[in-house]
Amino acid sequence: MKAFVVDKYKKKSALRLATMPEPELLDDDVLVRVHATAVNVLDSKLRDGEFKLILPYRPPFILGHDVAGIVVRVGPRVRRFKAGDEVYARPRDNRIGTFAEFIAMNEADVAPKPSNISMKETASIPLVGLTAWQALAEVGKLKPGQKVFIQAGSGGVGTFAIQLAKHLGAVVATTTSAKNAELVKSLGADLVIDYKTQDFEKVLSGYDLVVHSQDAKTLEKSLRVLKPGGLLISISGPPDPEFAREHGMNIFMKLVIRLLSRGVRKKARSLGVRFSFLFMHAQGQQLSEITTLIESGAIRPVVDKIFPFEKTGDALAYVETGRAKGKVVITVAD
Repeated sequence: MKAFVVDKYKKKSALRLATMPEPELLDDDVLVRVHATAVNVLDSKLRDGEFKLILPYRPPFILGHDVAGIVVRVGPRVRRFKAGDEVYARPRDNRIGTFAEFIAMNEADVAPKPSNISMKETASIPLVGLTAWQALAEVGKLKPGQKVFIQAGSGGVGTFAIQLAKHLGAVVATTTSAKNAELVKSLGADLVIDYKTQDFEKVLSGYDLVVHSQDAKTLEKSLRVLKPGGLLISISGPPDPEFAREHGMNIFMKLVIRLLSRGVRKKARSLGVRFSFLFMHAQGQQLSEITTLIESGAIRPVVDKIFPFEKTGDALAYVETGRAKGKVVITVAD
């Protein structure tokens, strides 16, 4: 099969289109013909080796974390899916590889495709949808009437998280540029801050929850907009000791991660607020819940550009500019 592979960890290294063996099908796996995939900032970070201590992929490996497609074969223990089913997923870590014509995934990571949107739109959802769900519903336990600050509202996670937060009944503030203000308002944002001309720290206060996706400077400012006891969930780091424990890391890595997050954890304690790092995980049941929200019209996908499979490298470069509104999708098969 054709696939885009990373040959070695190197900053801005090129993806190579290669012929790779069809993935091995384990007993609990479904083999999916990829119709569409999508690009995430995570793909760039993995390609450049930023997560190799946490996710030590051995080059050459296939990139890609989002997939929408059709099941072509199932393992002997699979009960939820059969050949011909339309599905979507974010494959679990160490089994990624959606920049390819086929991918094998554990059935627990897979969900039925929403019936009211296209394969291309569906491919835009898994990683950002699960990130938003796990941040707002699972970890943040967002309740009606609470106030949430979602950074970078016009980005992939932001466009989904705003809609989910509104569905959960929250008051939503976000940052974006002036040209994208109408987009985020249409998704449900109650308060829109132009990050180029306004300082969100001077506008926001007393927030229950912050979903942080930016740099360290923004992280420290964001802690100060929380009310006492409020929670900041960072999807951009630094990882915290809880993350190290959950992933069964060795003593050395636990120490490294403890030191990486020591400053922000200390700052949070001094302000009487909480800090948590979220590295989203594959979860087919949560995707099924998201399918229900999409089919009901509560959430709609936001797709900026669609690239053909052979232009996967260009799609990744476009996402790296930081200008994408919503998600960037790649068509693999018609």
